[in-house]
Amino acid sequence: MEKIKAHIIVNKDFVRGEIDRRIYGSFVEHMGRVVYSGIYEPGHETADEDGFRTDVLDKVKQMGVTAVRYPGGNFVSCYDWRDGVGPVEERPRRLEIAWRSIETNEIGTNEFMKWARKAGVEPVFAVNLGTKGIENAVSLVEYCNIKEGTYYSDWRREHGADEPYGIKTWCLGNEMDGDWQIGHKTAEEYGRLAQETAKAMKQVDNSIELVSCGSSKSDMKTYPDWEAQTLKYTYPYVEYVSLHQYYGGQELGTRNFLSQSLDMEQYIQTVIGTCDYVKAWHRSDKTLYISFDEWGVWSVPDQVVAASVDERPWQVAPHLSEQIYTMEDALLFAGMMMNFLKYADRIKIACQSLLTNISAAIMTRRGGEVWVQPIYYPFMHMAHYGVGKTLLAVDEIPSYDCDLRKAVPCVDYVAVSNEEGKEVVLFAVNRMEEEAEIKLELQGFNAVCVTEHVVMHCADIKTSNLEEHDAVKPRQTDNSSLHDNIVTSFLPSFSWNMVRIEIL
Repeated sequence: MEKIKAHIIVNKDFVRGEIDRRIYGSFVEHMGRVVYSGIYEPGHETADEDGFRTDVLDKVKQMGVTAVRYPGGNFVSCYDWRDGVGPVEERPRRLEIAWRSIETNEIGTNEFMKWARKAGVEPVFAVNLGTKGIENAVSLVEYCNIKEGTYYSDWRREHGADEPYGIKTWCLGNEMDGDWQIGHKTAEEYGRLAQETAKAMKQVDNSIELVSCGSSKSDMKTYPDWEAQTLKYTYPYVEYVSLHQYYGGQELGTRNFLSQSLDMEQYIQTVIGTCDYVKAWHRSDKTLYISFDEWGVWSVPDQVVAASVDERPWQVAPHLSEQIYTMEDALLFAGMMMNFLKYADRIKIACQSLLTNISAAIMTRRGGEVWVQPIYYPFMHMAHYGVGKTLLAVDEIPSYDCDLRKAVPCVDYVAVSNEEGKEVVLFAVNRMEEEAEIKLELQGFNAVCVTEHVVMHCADIKTSNLEEHDAVKPRQTDNSSLHDNIVTSFLPSFSWNMVRIEIL
């Protein structure tokens, strides 16, 4: 079988943008087993004094997660944060309407902040603009960020947290463009509410940064007009607009399935253009950035979620949409994640959805083991080594046509320069059944050697880690070599690759 041959040129002086470490974020929502028996399970053999699973904490740290969005998600649109503070035995059990479950409120703001500190992650909080509004959001900022001497700050101190949390980033609601959202709003309704909430929140703490709700996915009928309309209200008061996206379609075949990262790229480009249009409309000199704070691969049809909650409603932490990922899924996941590096100049926050058990990188069994899915590894590699600056590149790469898209590059890639770490790192996905040969030309760099080529590849791309937890995992290879500042790498069929090159 003939090799695919690709030529990529990067130059030390041509940079796309600085990489914000917060793009390596994840997401914890009170849905299914994400919280209860995911990150929190008192009585588990690894549970610490606060009931948090230390085996999961270890995996989170190894994964390289830098930020976590909390508490939702659809959950937040019917959530009163006051239910989750104070003595646990006094907290109400609520009907959780979004996922038709029972919420015990054992875990709330203070417990999550304890977990976040143990995990070493920055919190990204969401406020309820579905069934609540300005007062609920403002009081939560006061509770979290004011030191003392006011009703809610002193209440926090009564609950055992003497020092304020100083939470920096706040999302103004969740997916308010979606008719599935409790408290769904039109663009004008959301824009006005978010505008006034943002103004009030910044009156309490003017150091915070705010995220205006953008589109829930790229095929929303209201996209991109939603961004254009809502940002006319919120642009002066926010620093980010959110985007969300999930892709399924495995049944369409691998070529179609893997092409969808290009749809995501077009989505990003369109929203950047819309933000810049609104910037001009406001005659503003402020650049708005993107918080891609919910994203992932969807391995089961949407109706499975609905069926699960309809068939067995009002349970505590039910098994819900616990998707199992394959090697094939990990390739699309990696392609989606590489987009955050490619657009590092505008994407500053990203949250993989979800951290545990639902569309998750980390899986747990109640009372039992923890294991990781194939998607865990591309995230881990990029989080640890996608540091520094994204390099602009020119390339010559063969492409293919499929039903969903024309001219899909056979190899997807991004290159990063880490001057502090003295290395250039190439991340690459081979989308094809043939081996690919890449020549990476490093202009302006003094390359010393290839320090590592990590590859993840399976003979059967439908392999998962469900039964054999190490069935899909990366391995070291000698598939790369350096000569005259040109790195030649061989990428196996349908593979994820990381090539690290030492520079002086």
